[in-house]
Amino acid sequence: MPDVFTNIALQHYLIVGALMFAIGMIGFMCRRNLIVMFLCSELMLQGVAINFIAFGAFWGKLSGQAFVIFILAIAAAEAALALAIIVLLFRQKHTVDSQAFRELRG
Repeated sequence: MPDVFTNIALQHYLIVGALMFAIGMIGFMCRRNLIVMFLCSELMLQGVAINFIAFGAFWGKLSGQAFVIFILAIAAAEAALALAIIVLLFRQKHTVDSQAFRELRG
């Protein structure tokens, strides 16, 4: 087992990652504000990233870090697209409520 896990076991990292994912999912499902929904989706991605890195370090492989690099690239693309959509919605409807998307056409 690597030196990283001498004081903290793998289960602790997995619990933290699962809690981050669960908090993000609950926040995404319960909120209607698009900015909060965006932040909750980022929280879910980071929870998964912690689990990938923990498994990669536990098994001594670099595949966990490689997956996290792809997750971060997807998160950056998602951030750019989501923020552009939020700005467009705010300019047209003067709100960031997710229900305002139903009124956008064309």
